Amino acid sequence: MSLLPNRKLPPTLLGPRSPATAPAVPRADLKRTRIIHIINDLSIGGAEMMLYKLLSELNRERFDPVVVSLRNRGLLNRRIESLGVPVYSVAMRLALPTPTSCWRLIRLIRRLKPDLIQGWMYHGNLAAQIAGAFASRTVTVVWNVRQSLHGLNYEKRSTAIVIKLGALLSSLPARVIYNSKSAAAQHGVMGYQLQNGVVIPNGFITKLFTPSLEARRSVRTELGVAEDVLLIGLVGRYHPVKDHENFLRAAALLLRSHPDVQFVLCGEKVNWINPALCSLIDELKLAERVHLLDQRQDMPRITAALDIATSSSRAESFPNVIGEAMSCGVPCVVTDVSDLVWIVGETGRIVPPRNARALADGMRDLVEMGSEGRAILGKSARERVIKHFPLKEIESRYEALYEDLMTRPDRGRSSVVRYHEFSGHSSAAAPDANSQASEPRLRLGSE
Repeated sequence: MSLLPNRKLPPTLLGPRSPATAPAVPRADLKRTRIIHIINDLSIGGAEMMLYKLLSELNRERFDPVVVSLRNRGLLNRRIESLGVPVYSVAMRLALPTPTSCWRLIRLIRRLKPDLIQGWMYHGNLAAQIAGAFASRTVTVVWNVRQSLHGLNYEKRSTAIVIKLGALLSSLPARVIYNSKSAAAQHGVMGYQLQNGVVIPNGFITKLFTPSLEARRSVRTELGVAEDVLLIGLVGRYHPVKDHENFLRAAALLLRSHPDVQFVLCGEKVNWINPALCSLIDELKLAERVHLLDQRQDMPRITAALDIATSSSRAESFPNVIGEAMSCGVPCVVTDVSDLVWIVGETGRIVPPRNARALADGMRDLVEMGSEGRAILGKSARERVIKHFPLKEIESRYEALYEDLMTRPDRGRSSVVRYHEFSGHSSAAAPDANSQASEPRLRLGSE
């Protein structure tokens, strides 16, 4: 439970920070709002990366961020420290908090004296609420829900317990942030109170995730394939909800008509020592057409090398990998889950989940439109991300939320779910009119 020293890092993962984006030196006469972000760990994942991106853009003259990792510091620890943000660890060893680990957290929070505590994901949200309740002074608590929730079947038992506790306690935080409209609706069905909810989608570093012919060439050289080989990618950890089987069966179907296409898969446990994955690849006779790259730290390069990106998931919230692919000018084929219809719009193809033939047909459509057709779609996809999901705009919405809570915290329990909206938003992506999540929708800060 000690402060980690700042360290300089090599330009890995997200690349070096330019002097123009370095945190501003706080003015001595300005009272900054101290915000403690509590997260399960700092491994590389969607929520963890969004926290890093948020911290990289946060107005440091106005806000004083601190990160508390419940379990371990992880690969992102030093990246966050390089921003000048202190990182602490409570070193929890169990999936559920113990009295000892809770007391360590409470003592740390009392020492840090925050104005606002923001939890990230279910365990972080619960920890934030506990810490806020026992802080030495009144503290505003905000939750941040980062996934969809169709049910508890795919969750670990301990996580399912925390999700249920979250539903019981969800009226307590001043705000609950969801990164997609579908996630808000699904959590409402599971018993989460939505009166204090707000939807802020993920944002993307469009200068980092950008089209690159050099990436296209270098990745193909690394894989040992010709420069004109068409690559279709799937990025995501190996987990039932990502439905790698659906993707691989679609790949096998596509190869019947387009035998020269190859497939690139990245993510935790997506490697040649995963017995279930390898068994399926052998069954489908795909070994010569599939590249398993495991977890990578050069995702901007890998993503920009693709001709087509896919999401074969059974459920999602707001998948970073699709926004990143679109930012790279790569057209996408995605399953009709969560807010993917809203995210992709008319720049890709939407297919039913758990339907390998439909996924193969979507891939085939983009393959057969040729490189010029894909380039036109990819250009539209990048323009869509730049217009609607730039990181700076999303970060500004977080800052507006923090300012709102700090200036008028009494509003914390009176607002309804407010959606990040824009022209061209597909109504199909919104919650059903009869859903528990059906509430008046306002832009953040429009009240």
